[in-house]
Amino acid sequence: METNFLQLKSFPLKKNPFRYISYHMTVFYMYYILLGSENWKTKKVLMFCVTPPELETKMNITKGGLVLFSANSNSSCMELSKKIAERLGVEMGKVQVYQEPNRETRVQIQESVRGKDVFIIQTVSKDVNTTIMELLIMVYACKTSCAKSIIGVIPYFPYSKQCKMRKRGSIVSKLLASMMCKAGLTHLITMDLHQKEIQGFFNIPVDNLRASPFLLQYIQEEIPDYRNAVIVAKSPASAKRAQSFAERLRLGIAVIHGEAQDAESDLVDGRHSPPMVRSVAAIHPSLEIPMLIPKEKPPITVVGDVGGRIAIIVDDIIDDVDSFLAAAETLKERGAYKIFVMATHGLLSSDAPRLIEESAIDEVVVTNTIPHEVQKLQCPKIKTVDISMILSEAIRRIHNGESMSYLFRNIGLDD
Repeated sequence: METNFLQLKSFPLKKNPFRYISYHMTVFYMYYILLGSENWKTKKVLMFCVTPPELETKMNITKGGLVLFSANSNSSCMELSKKIAERLGVEMGKVQVYQEPNRETRVQIQESVRGKDVFIIQTVSKDVNTTIMELLIMVYACKTSCAKSIIGVIPYFPYSKQCKMRKRGSIVSKLLASMMCKAGLTHLITMDLHQKEIQGFFNIPVDNLRASPFLLQYIQEEIPDYRNAVIVAKSPASAKRAQSFAERLRLGIAVIHGEAQDAESDLVDGRHSPPMVRSVAAIHPSLEIPMLIPKEKPPITVVGDVGGRIAIIVDDIIDDVDSFLAAAETLKERGAYKIFVMATHGLLSSDAPRLIEESAIDEVVVTNTIPHEVQKLQCPKIKTVDISMILSEAIRRIHNGESMSYLFRNIGLDD
């Protein structure tokens, strides 16, 4: 609490000090120090005022100060950090992040972070493993420099697609969460996790913000005849997200079921082992464990009417665009006259820009959780929605100790 010494005064006591303090307590908390003899009637009271916590919050008074760092060594990944700093009205913290000739990552913090709230913004570059090491080293450097709290702002959480066991693999998202906590992270701000259950991998608070308000606003403002649109889920797995968009826009929904005949099946868990040893089968002839029948997906079909309408495909990540291209071709065959693809995270790996440019897709709309300026130059169909506003507001609220519920209004379990 900040002490207001302008109202400091000393006076002899003639009445009960508690009555005096209660009577004169208005906006400030009144503290007193009794001086003199043991009998309170002969003592003097040193009165001073202390600003209460509620008033500190309203005045944006904070105890430790705020430091904003970008953990990226790649300058092209710092655009989001600069926008957030500009919205907050603060300067970026002084830090050097670079690769040494032997490919080791070195981080040098060039200002004091002792007793401060440190926010580290890390956007994922194409070299995702280097990005992770930059973040971990910077978090640990702040921890050993006695920062009060270390909050990671990671709009796209890397390895989020590896959050389930596949064959004899590992749940990499859980491993990465443990590494971040061990390095010293005390809080995480992210956006549209691939699976919401990833929050449970952390033993620290996680705020999983949503980009859907910005994408919905883009639809309403940039697609003039969006009332003639239908929201499309490119697979049953993304039907809940599509339903959320459709209900908020008061539009219909369509679901694409099945897959192309040459598409690879995605086995969630299928460990392949050699058959049972014959001697074991001979000893236990009745030992026959029932097995699941292999899945066989039908050819691509569309459940819902898209004829003569705008089709808006929604998902959380656009990485390998093959499934989106197949969905767009199917929608064109069913009579859709415009096709939009909207997602929070635009990874756009490999030759995705070229494939999108040559496809039936009219426009791809993604947010700037991941930098993709190069891809936009290669493909004019790619558009960007800025989400720095919600990230900067989350940082401000956490720093000032305010509630985050405002940023989650009308957010349901399926959003």
